[in-house]
Amino acid sequence: MAVTTEEQVERVRELIAAIPRGKVCTYGAIAAAAGLSTPRTVAWILRVDGGGLPWQRVIRADGRPAPAMRLRQLPLLAQEGVPLIDGRVDMRSAFHEP
Repeated sequence: MAVTTEEQVERVRELIAAIPRGKVCTYGAIAAAAGLSTPRTVAWILRVDGGGLPWQRVIRADGRPAPAMRLRQLPLLAQEGVPLIDGRVDMRSAFHEP
C-alpha cells in the first residue's frame, strides 16, 4: 500500500485551489499531476483535509458528480457558470488541465 506524503497532500490542495471558477478538473488528472497512484487518494484528501477548497470543481472523468454529492455539487457548478448537459459537466468546454 502506497503512503501519501505531506508534500503530495499539499500538492493536491494547490492543484484544487488553482482550478478557476467556471472550470472543473478530474480526480484522475489531479492524482497524475500530484504523483499519486490512484484518484481515490484525491477524494480521501478532500474528505479529510479539504476545508476551504473549491471541492465542487473536482469531478469524475465522465463529467458526473458522485451520486451522494449530485444535489449539492451541480447547483454550485451551475452558479459558477460551468456548462451542464443532462446532469453532467460538458467536459470539452469546462475541463481545466492541472
